[in-house]
Amino acid sequence: MSELAFRSISDLSNNYRNGEISPVTVIDACLKRIEQFEPKLGAFQALYAEDARQAAEAAEKAYQSGHRIGPFHGIPFALKDIIDVEGRITTGGSKVMSERISPGTATIARRLLAAGGILLGKTKTVEVAMGGWGTNEHMGTPWNPWDLKIPRTPGGSSSGSGVSVAAGLAGCAVGTDTGGSVRLPSAWCGIVGLKTSEGLLPTDGIIPLSHTLDTPGPMARCVDDVSLMFEVMAGRHPIDTDRDLELRQGLFGSREAGIRGLRLGVLSEDEREGTDVEILTLYDSAIDLLRSLGAEISVFQMPMRFADMQGATGSIIYSEGYYHHGEMFENENAQIDPYVRPRILGGRDIS
Repeated sequence: MSELAFRSISDLSNNYRNGEISPVTVIDACLKRIEQFEPKLGAFQALYAEDARQAAEAAEKAYQSGHRIGPFHGIPFALKDIIDVEGRITTGGSKVMSERISPGTATIARRLLAAGGILLGKTKTVEVAMGGWGTNEHMGTPWNPWDLKIPRTPGGSSSGSGVSVAAGLAGCAVGTDTGGSVRLPSAWCGIVGLKTSEGLLPTDGIIPLSHTLDTPGPMARCVDDVSLMFEVMAGRHPIDTDRDLELRQGLFGSREAGIRGLRLGVLSEDEREGTDVEILTLYDSAIDLLRSLGAEISVFQMPMRFADMQGATGSIIYSEGYYHHGEMFENENAQIDPYVRPRILGGRDIS
């Protein structure tokens, strides 16, 4: 039964359609793993077990009566706890916001639910999504599931989303990425995460860190699942008036077509200095694999050093983070993560 929690979205969808398994069985498998491993891993901020079971029963009846919505129907997923679901608490990973009731449902969450997805719960995050290690002093830091003996950092800020997917607690999850917050936990937990370009996915109903750079992103165990999630969530929203990228239908093309002819850029040799040899070896192996599959690899030179670009990006994040959360972080009596507070307050004098 545990194996069901690790099946891909497309496999589950086909299994449901053929009557081989039921959404109820899959949700029970996920909840069983959550019961077994969540006390150690701590991936979830909130769990909606009863609602998930009811949704699974409804999905089962829909499949039995031939009313399949689409390939995401009956798929268990989780949301980073900065994404609103109406009537649910969304803490933003902050003790200060631990009783904040969501006033509405984020468009990306609404689209996943409308596609028949089954929400298992909200996953833990670094406070206000400001941090790459995945740590949170007051709300708890999830364990990286690859080592159950020693607590190792999962990457952040979408820490719980990465852990829940890697451990088979959820079939897939949604994170957000401002400066690496989907990419880091995906890499550190050994799953697939997509940092989407600004404007491709709506950001309404998401507690902001940097309105210029915030982007939601799908997280799953294979590229095919990430692509399918993206297609469900994609499309502009009226609130995104300052985003200038329009969604193109079939952005990824056919998932069966492969990557032949796809042009991929890699950083120049001088940008690799200071990176561990083991990491570079794995990185180069991945590039070689992509090249063997037909991708065109091009070395490109950025207009500024990568480290300088990180500094410039950080200034934007600090400044806009202070704009959104400065009042809360200025309160010396508030229970604020000591790692996050100085970073947000660092944006006070940036204009």
